[in-house]
Amino acid sequence: MGISRRDLLRWGIVIGGAAMFPGGLRPRLAHADDLPPSPHTDPFIVELKPGRGIPPVVEKVAPFNTQADPGICVNVDGSTAYHVSPPRAVPANTEFFLIHEKSVSHSFHPQLPNNILWGYDGLIPGPTIVAKSGTPQLVRFVNDLPVNDPVGIGEPISAIHRHGGFQAPQDDGYPLDTFCTGQSRDYFFPNRPDAGLLQNEHSTNWYHDHSIDITGQNVYRGLSGFYPYTNSLDTGDEGTGLQLPANFYNGTPVGPFDIGLVFQDRQFNREGYLIYNTFDHNGFIGDKFCVNGLIQPYLKVKRRKYRFRFLNGSNARVYQFFLSTGQPFVAIGTDTHLLPQPVTVQSVRIAPAERVDVVIDFTNHQNHSEVFLVNRLQQTDGRKPNGLVSPGTSILKFLVEGVVPAPDPSQVPATLLPVTEGPAQLLPQVRVQRRIKAERSNGAWVINGQFFDENRISARPRRGEPEIWILESGGGWVHPVHIHLSEFFVLSRDGKQPPPLERGRKDTILIGGDVARETRILIKFEEFTGRYVFHCHNIEHEDMRMMAQFEIQP
Repeated sequence: MGISRRDLLRWGIVIGGAAMFPGGLRPRLAHADDLPPSPHTDPFIVELKPGRGIPPVVEKVAPFNTQADPGICVNVDGSTAYHVSPPRAVPANTEFFLIHEKSVSHSFHPQLPNNILWGYDGLIPGPTIVAKSGTPQLVRFVNDLPVNDPVGIGEPISAIHRHGGFQAPQDDGYPLDTFCTGQSRDYFFPNRPDAGLLQNEHSTNWYHDHSIDITGQNVYRGLSGFYPYTNSLDTGDEGTGLQLPANFYNGTPVGPFDIGLVFQDRQFNREGYLIYNTFDHNGFIGDKFCVNGLIQPYLKVKRRKYRFRFLNGSNARVYQFFLSTGQPFVAIGTDTHLLPQPVTVQSVRIAPAERVDVVIDFTNHQNHSEVFLVNRLQQTDGRKPNGLVSPGTSILKFLVEGVVPAPDPSQVPATLLPVTEGPAQLLPQVRVQRRIKAERSNGAWVINGQFFDENRISARPRRGEPEIWILESGGGWVHPVHIHLSEFFVLSRDGKQPPPLERGRKDTILIGGDVARETRILIKFEEFTGRYVFHCHNIEHEDMRMMAQFEIQP
């Protein structure tokens, strides 16, 4: 019997390049703490700014003819694409975008050498794609990644998942729907709220690689970006709608006052080159904290309100953020949606793939004052965080500028996104409950005792019918569970009411460990039918096939 690439990945044999482990293959399994510490880097000497960490908004291009999806790309497990769509007709008001995946020489920090990463349009993070509610988009991703890559982290095989998005199965980034170097794939995004409900209008999504078995390596290498929405409430303009902090005022650029921040941990060898530990299937934990691809940068801010879209883009690390001044955060959104009302909290815990939108008001800070975003949650491996520590690690410095406060027409209204169809309306309609257990069994990562198998359907919910899913974790591990296509309401945590930041709509939820052994959620799938996945977003667990399929029935 031959040994597949999939087997090599599972056993930690594939190293890929000398930059990963200069000594060659290791004779035993290794964990993150087996790696030497990264070289020292001075914090807060590199500025986070437009063109350096704050990516541009991608520009639309002239309409082009859609193409059939490629079906000849062979995945690392030997499979080929599941969904192969013919050329499609799109609505007349569709916006068209063209994005290339390519290698890029990237500086994480001035005291480290440049690293060869993979980025959408060669950017780290990738360019921001802004969706407008009611305006569909056709995005063509072109795979220009090198076949013979000297670094050895990742594979030049792509699938694009718009995380939190509402789209048909063939456009969802199903992990087998891949395209290889020299190929491209078209993704159609309708950009309308499911069921046409205002409460389902989106706010903050992101996009990233979702290729079977190699998502962790490809995302770690750089393949991710923001995908925010605008709608009648969350307009992206401080002069209209809810008037949240934004980059425009009555159509005129004034920002950036609405900034996406992706937090990722990374590890480097003694020469300063990126390391990824193929042997650590528990979840990769690095010792350098990056914000938008920069190690512990600083950001100049004016004396006014800012909206920050926090995204945990790490493979396995959970963060809990505080402000060094003791100032609270005003949370206005979690994951895909705005909250019903703003929530004032002293700290923000955020697991892999989760998003939290917060407003920080710098108005009362003096000129040249410094405010630090501090992570106080300690974590040394992929099992779970080890608890809060003091003082923690400052990840980002806000440098306040201005002798007097800056003009600030923005506001945070008392009502954000009203819920008209929530648990009160949906619970009486529930006829189905499902129990889903994520656990480690005999050293393997499984859901309900099984690996992902594209030929197995684990659930068949009916379109438009709400269900209760009971999410359970075993063995003391935490798992950030992500369910594709639809968001959900958290009903309870171990029988208790969920914390304030979990009372809005969610698409990813941390379970297990000290968080909650059992989490009950209320979910309803609208409009689309077909095959989707749910999985652990500790990406090493996902790549070890801690993933299952559901197929929505008419």
